[in-house]
Amino acid sequence: MLWTGNFTRYFLARTVSVYGDAMLVVASALAVGHLYGATGVGLVLAAFTVPFVASVLFGGVFADRIGARPLMLGADLVRLLAQGAVAVAFFTGTPALWLLLVCSAVHGMSSAAFQPGVNGIMPLVATDLHRANATIKVAQSIAQLLGPATAGVVFGLFGAGPLYATDAATFAVSAACLATLRLGAFPRADGTTSPLRDLVAGWHEFRARTWIWSVILVWIVYGVLLFGPLIPLGSVLISGRLGAAAYGWTETGLAAGALLGGLLALRLRPARPLAAGAIAMFGYGLLPLAIALHAGLPLLLVSAATNGAAWAFWSVMWQTSVQTHIAPAMLNRITSYEIFGSDGSLPIGQALAGPVAALLTAEAVLGFSVAVSAVGCVALLLIPAVRELRSVERSLGVEPRPDVGLARHAGGAE
Repeated sequence: MLWTGNFTRYFLARTVSVYGDAMLVVASALAVGHLYGATGVGLVLAAFTVPFVASVLFGGVFADRIGARPLMLGADLVRLLAQGAVAVAFFTGTPALWLLLVCSAVHGMSSAAFQPGVNGIMPLVATDLHRANATIKVAQSIAQLLGPATAGVVFGLFGAGPLYATDAATFAVSAACLATLRLGAFPRADGTTSPLRDLVAGWHEFRARTWIWSVILVWIVYGVLLFGPLIPLGSVLISGRLGAAAYGWTETGLAAGALLGGLLALRLRPARPLAAGAIAMFGYGLLPLAIALHAGLPLLLVSAATNGAAWAFWSVMWQTSVQTHIAPAMLNRITSYEIFGSDGSLPIGQALAGPVAALLTAEAVLGFSVAVSAVGCVALLLIPAVRELRSVERSLGVEPRPDVGLARHAGGAE
């Protein structure tokens, strides 16, 4: 049974949190850009990203020491205060740039505390992890589709204050859901050691698993040469050739494809999940290829949908593999190393995209990205530890706490 009370509340917490995150980028672009221009938007986004990357490893350490739920709950409350402070500043006048930067940095550090626990809690609230991950991925795709649209409407009708207040409210909902989870005991890291020793222990565990570090190594390369250039160069080429509305439709196509990819992952349970995910990721390169070849809008939308579907399918295969193959006491730290590696290289690719495109043309950079995308998929399939990793039914050593009364109540949704 999937829809127990615990899973339902966690499902809502994760979906609402992603909805808020999807609103945040648009909020920064519209509200901050209106006051401080593109430079202000870039500074505010950087003020989020840098503390996030710098803090995420210790987020995993403390999640393993004190438990994922307390850290995620605290992170939601801090993010509520940070976004609430920005909302009040907009309601009462024009917020200073320093205030926006400070609140963005606090938000980034809090998100670094929240994210490692996303994998850690899942085995505590669901037995069918594959189905649970796919279900949440479908809901998140819808949230990512609706979040930017909501932000645009709220800003257009009511202004920046209500927009940030709405974003802050999503963290309040997430915190309330996390606070009411009924979780049993779970293994924790040895509290007698220092956080630094825990961090080192997590690194040794990460390094010992070839299938994990191999994938993250490919993702680091992808961050610089594929993921990083795609958004800045793709947005310029599409909007410059087909108009800003076309880029908006492309983003919608990505979200719609992610929804389809999540539904596909919900139905399929490959015996070798990472191999299946790597095959699906061949579709990711179709979007940069279509942009580089100046495809028309219909072909561009098909490519975007394929790109989103490939990413969503891979994400479900990857998250389920991590959650089921890593011991619970180490899961949050492994996740933090995963996030650090895969997200840490992304700003490098974003920063280099413009200068390199000025030398080679944006089309040439994206064409190279397509080749890198295909080579990365081939590399994953050639690595035995990745290709041969088998699926398992549940995580190591943790049984979700029965939630009998709520489970019966939710049983009709099965």
